[in-house]
Amino acid sequence: MRRKLSVETTRSLSSIDIPYSQEIFGYQTQACRKALCLAGSIFSLGILPLVFYWRPAWHVWAHCVPCSLQEADIVLLRTTDEFQTFSWKKVMWIYLSPLNSAFGLTPHHPLITNEDYIINRAIRKPDLKVRCIKVQKIRYVWDNLEGQFQKIGSLEDWLTSAKIHVKFGSGLTREEQEIRRLICGPNTIDVEITPIWKLLIKEVLNPFYIFQLFSVCLWFSEDYKEYAFAIILMSIISIALTIYDLRKQSVKLHHLVESHNSITVSVYGRKAGVQDLESHFLVPGDLLILTGNKVQMPCDAVLIDGSCVVDEGMLTGESIPVTKTPLPKTDSSVPWKKQSEADYKRHVLFCGTEVIQAKGACTGTARAVVLQTGFNTAKGDLVRSILYPKPMNFKLYRDAVRFLLCLVGTATIGMIYTLCVYVLSGEPPEEVVKKALDVITIAVPPALPAALTTGIIYAQRRLQKRGIFCISPQRINVCGQLNLICFDKTGTLTRDGLDLWGVVPSDRNSFQEVHSFASGKALPWGPLCAAMASCHSLVFLDGTIQGDPLDLKMFEATTWEMDSSGDDFHIKGVPAHAMVVKPRKTASQVPVEGIAILHQFPFSSALQRMTVIVQEMGGDQLVFMKGAPEKVASFCQPETVPTSFVGELQIYTMQGFRVIALAYKKLESDHHITALTREKVETDLIFLGFMILENRLKEETKPVLEELISAWIRTVMITGDNLQTAITVARKSGMVSENEKVILIEANEPSGSSSASISWKLVEEKQHIVYGNQDNYINIREEVPGNDREGRYHFALSGKSFQIICQHFSSLLPKILINGTIFARMSPGQKSSLVEEFQKLDYFVGMCGDGANDCGALKMAHVGISLSEQEASVASPFTSKTPNIECVPHLIKEGRAALVTSFCMFKYMALYSMIQYVGVLLLYWETNSLSNYQFLFQDLAITTLIGITMSLNGAYPKLVPFRPAGRLISPPLLLSVIVNILLSLVMHIVGFFLVQRQPWYSLEMHSVCTVKNESISELSISPTAPEKNESNNAFTSFENTTIWFLGTINCIMVALIFSKGKPFRQPTYKNYVFVLVLVIQLSVCLFILFADIPELYRRLDLLCTPVLWRVYVVIMLSSNFFASLVVEEAIIENRALWMVIKRCFGYQSKSQYRIWQRVLAKDPSWPPLNQTSYCDMPGCDRGVSYSNPVFESNEEQL
Repeated sequence: MRRKLSVETTRSLSSIDIPYSQEIFGYQTQACRKALCLAGSIFSLGILPLVFYWRPAWHVWAHCVPCSLQEADIVLLRTTDEFQTFSWKKVMWIYLSPLNSAFGLTPHHPLITNEDYIINRAIRKPDLKVRCIKVQKIRYVWDNLEGQFQKIGSLEDWLTSAKIHVKFGSGLTREEQEIRRLICGPNTIDVEITPIWKLLIKEVLNPFYIFQLFSVCLWFSEDYKEYAFAIILMSIISIALTIYDLRKQSVKLHHLVESHNSITVSVYGRKAGVQDLESHFLVPGDLLILTGNKVQMPCDAVLIDGSCVVDEGMLTGESIPVTKTPLPKTDSSVPWKKQSEADYKRHVLFCGTEVIQAKGACTGTARAVVLQTGFNTAKGDLVRSILYPKPMNFKLYRDAVRFLLCLVGTATIGMIYTLCVYVLSGEPPEEVVKKALDVITIAVPPALPAALTTGIIYAQRRLQKRGIFCISPQRINVCGQLNLICFDKTGTLTRDGLDLWGVVPSDRNSFQEVHSFASGKALPWGPLCAAMASCHSLVFLDGTIQGDPLDLKMFEATTWEMDSSGDDFHIKGVPAHAMVVKPRKTASQVPVEGIAILHQFPFSSALQRMTVIVQEMGGDQLVFMKGAPEKVASFCQPETVPTSFVGELQIYTMQGFRVIALAYKKLESDHHITALTREKVETDLIFLGFMILENRLKEETKPVLEELISAWIRTVMITGDNLQTAITVARKSGMVSENEKVILIEANEPSGSSSASISWKLVEEKQHIVYGNQDNYINIREEVPGNDREGRYHFALSGKSFQIICQHFSSLLPKILINGTIFARMSPGQKSSLVEEFQKLDYFVGMCGDGANDCGALKMAHVGISLSEQEASVASPFTSKTPNIECVPHLIKEGRAALVTSFCMFKYMALYSMIQYVGVLLLYWETNSLSNYQFLFQDLAITTLIGITMSLNGAYPKLVPFRPAGRLISPPLLLSVIVNILLSLVMHIVGFFLVQRQPWYSLEMHSVCTVKNESISELSISPTAPEKNESNNAFTSFENTTIWFLGTINCIMVALIFSKGKPFRQPTYKNYVFVLVLVIQLSVCLFILFADIPELYRRLDLLCTPVLWRVYVVIMLSSNFFASLVVEEAIIENRALWMVIKRCFGYQSKSQYRIWQRVLAKDPSWPPLNQTSYCDMPGCDRGVSYSNPVFESNEEQL
């Protein structure tokens, strides 16, 4: 399928490599508009360019006018997701005129007149130039024939296998190579190490740092230097840590790809022959010559001749050699990727993988045609997924922006109030402006980002101590909302290694006695032994046998040896350098010298089998097959399959064993190997028996799953293994408990006149066996007791059924997913699709895998946790060094603690700013304010220390069965903030007006201090004049002193109230540093309040008041503290009360999965057991859809 940018003024860009589609708009730059914008930039002192930097669309709208894409010199791109993010790109020109002199390239040259290929259609004639844009490292060229932008750097998908062999099988001419190099660009995955100055500028231009710069400038103008320096220091540390982290990631990514760009390869040219080239000169269509040496693939290429053994660890996370076969040359008109039922990837050598062995068809060399170059390749796609990650829409961050906007709105009201008060009182204009601007810096705390970041940093450090490493710290908060975890099975829930338990031979239509390898007896010679020795994809490299662990265990059990035939090897029909397996010299009663492996049809997850053609030395040619039992049996002669096949299979799969079936047949001697197709070989086989492998649960699996399930976190298994094995592992691990039922869902595609169907059958453990056409021969209970529907149930289905349901039963999909627990035989693409479908139901999805085939799902999930440290997991947000699932509950606990910490900090910073805001506005009424030292004490000595230490609470060790709130704008949180603001407002107003009504209050007094043994009437009165030189008259007043003490001590008390402990964080008293800080701060404040130290009061611009008034201040603060504590504990944190309120008001969660749960609970006909539905029946309407933004949850949980 061609992916393109279309010609009209607005269309969509949809590339399979871009995680979200984009709309594109054409614009033309106008000189007069540019001049006006330049003048605006100068007169606004650089503010206008800054706004354009933050809003790219405004930049384009200001400088350009709309036009068609054909005439555009600027294109504006807009993502079609919920974020609607804009970016703009300049249209560039590629000139082919240099080739005119070198090769005599003219508009009528035969090379560029063939318009079947995008490259030729992109060349504008007669001036020989190409328009292009670059989006996320991918180049798009303008197709002059179709009038649209199209991706370049890949061979066209419509090419047939015959066309590839004919057109590119002899290589490209030098002229074709040069044209393609110019248009497609170099074959490089170039990730530059971003210079520090670029990272610095990008970070500093963040809107909040600009606000901090404004605040600092204002404070310097008011001589508030100390806190300004403190904010500068905090900002420098924050920026430095961010830049260090970004730089580290940039260097890591650069090192990951740098080796790709400097590889020397052999390329065959149509006229030039074989020549060595630097890999960055490769173009799509080049013919690569693969020698026997190890080489890292610098591009994606399709093998057209010979065979290769490839290590795909870079892409799959498992360093297991994979055999690649050549693309057959067929006359079919079907595109080459779709011509076979097998996966086309078995012919493709992917970029970044290592070719560890390459063999020619006869004595020649292996050859491959370059498919894709640069960032179009598999490795390029992985790198781009890291460079341009999928945006994460977590409501906490959107609510944070709204929260800040509310503070800005509050600050605006305060500014208007300040302007009115100071203008009416006749203050100088510059003083009025300063006071008004001060209100903004008071209402919007500049230290908020630093305070929020500290909680994340502490959580990250705690995770690192547990061996869990994070490359996306913001995702830690998202971990706190996870309510569904998907697990891979093999290597994640179960142990990595498979142990060969035994074999069950079959002879004359019946199973024989089990041969156990634990006894130490060798397997007697026969077709079964020969199959185990030769039916594998193992390779002999550097004196060691390498390959799939399953194959390795199987081969080792035979005690045979492996070798490669030499040049002097002469047996009819056996090529030189063929793989040969031989019995050890110690082995007896083996009538053959060895077996040569002539040809392999490699294992494919789509086909669920592998087949080999072998030659017994001095004997017959044989075919051996191994694979999924149900698949192998379908290729065997029915009379050779034992009648107890289903029952025998059931016995072992029910116990959690992995079962592999084996089969064979003799080939006619007149067959030529290369002429045999897979379809001809895989017929009329003789069934040989079962091979039983044991895959044990990891010790940590069961307790971890029990912990998650007890916390009401859904657990789901997504595996590529057998469905019955998956069901057994689910039961053994506790994912499905003993009293819960498993319902097997089987869907079938339309065939002939029959529609697509879906059946529902209850899996029974101990009843008689009923043969059916089930994919995995699962025992089905025919009669269902009436009470089964009352209990809990789980759906189990295969990847094939999941695909059919998605296509033909889309309206049933959400109903199935609500109780879907076991998904087997799932391909990597299906794993990703399933995760996305769960997200559409508003689940917060975590994915835990070992890196093998899980990369797509790890990237798709809200939180991906890789248990592998392979390069493939570099895109996973979290990587655990401990290869078991114990990391999952730790991550959820830390996520919940970090999320609660974020809310605590938001609430505290809001209260702190509002306390200052209320106090300052009250003082403004008297044209008074707090002094710099008073602000400094509150900002630095109180709030900054609290911000740093409040976040130190660790996670609570137990997972509770509910999550913390995921939104700032939830009723309990809003009520908490509003109530505390009102309490503080009342306290400040009471203190402000009450102090003015005291008998000792006088505007002329500068201090009122009691002298020993003197009555209140004999107060020592110090007039203003004598202290004029020692104290700041602009601030000293009784109102100022009262407001400052009330505000400062209130900030300490609010911190204690808002610091949450159980059930998500450790109790506050265990945060020793925080408690110590609060005790010291409160002690210092009370000391200042009650100590009569004139010098201290003078420094802080305070007035001495009678002891009785100081007691009143303490009483007001205590009343406020207890009122706030009662509200917080009895109402805000009272979960039971909020549940009652919800029920009273009829509130129900708006999350899609909650809605479906309520619908299904009322449906007596669900689940439809022992029924078969068809897609043309009611309820199977394909038009029914459900869709919500992937990264959103509407649930407001307490």
